[in-house]
Amino acid sequence: MDCHRDQKDTIYDYEAIMLNKKEYVPFKRYVGKHVLFVNVATYCGLTAQYPELNALQEELKPFGLVVLGFPCNQFGKQEPGDNKEILPGLKYVRPGGGFVPNFQLFEKGDVNGEKEQKVFSFLKHSCPHPSEILGTFKSISWNPVKVHDIRWNFEKFLVGPNGIPVMRWSHQATVSLVKADIVAYLKQFKTK
Repeated sequence: MDCHRDQKDTIYDYEAIMLNKKEYVPFKRYVGKHVLFVNVATYCGLTAQYPELNALQEELKPFGLVVLGFPCNQFGKQEPGDNKEILPGLKYVRPGGGFVPNFQLFEKGDVNGEKEQKVFSFLKHSCPHPSEILGTFKSISWNPVKVHDIRWNFEKFLVGPNGIPVMRWSHQATVSLVKADIVAYLKQFKTK
């Protein structure tokens, strides 16, 4: 799903706190990079995407791609622990087997509702949701519910090197589809 390209603001106006380090990361750090924002959860059925996101970052890092993960507990309560439990949960439980993400994770926070992280307000306003289906209200744990809200764990937003969002994918999009879309997008920069 393409985003509104006429956006005036950028991700460079925002920041987030790194997981387990209590250090603010201003997104200005990523000027000139292609940044993939992903809301993640440790106990989600989609945790197979963690190793796929590692592979995606490794493969596309030479082209300036940076993956950023934002744990969230708003979808089926699939990130119930506190921040210090997230990395051990990934390493020993899901996906387990000693897994360590090679991409930056940030502190757990909301991506929807009154307490949503400001960067997600910006991303959602910039990119319409790729699906018309809102979901079931039994799985929604935030207020107010808005049409552009993130619907489940592992939705993705791609931001261009100018800090403006360019694409959004639903949680149902596979990492291989996201990769194909990103590679097609990156080819634009090779021809210029």
